[in-house]
Amino acid sequence: MTRSLNYRILLRREPEGGYTVTVPTLPGCVTFGETVDEAITMAREAIEVYIEDLQEKGEEIPTEEGLLEYTISVEVRG
Repeated sequence: MTRSLNYRILLRREPEGGYTVTVPTLPGCVTFGETVDEAITMAREAIEVYIEDLQEKGEEIPTEEGLLEYTISVEVRG
């Protein structure tokens, strides 16, 4: 059975160039790409490998079902 899972990814521009990508729902799933497009491609591959590893170990695959996301602004002095 094949199913499609969706994951949010976060891209952080690095001072030395390129983008570090993290997948919040998959702890430790981190990759890098020189461009945004490459970073997204690398993220897809990293997620696939991460999920395959979980399946081989018989572990549950985390999903984002029921996840609520908010962005909160806070004021910082200084």
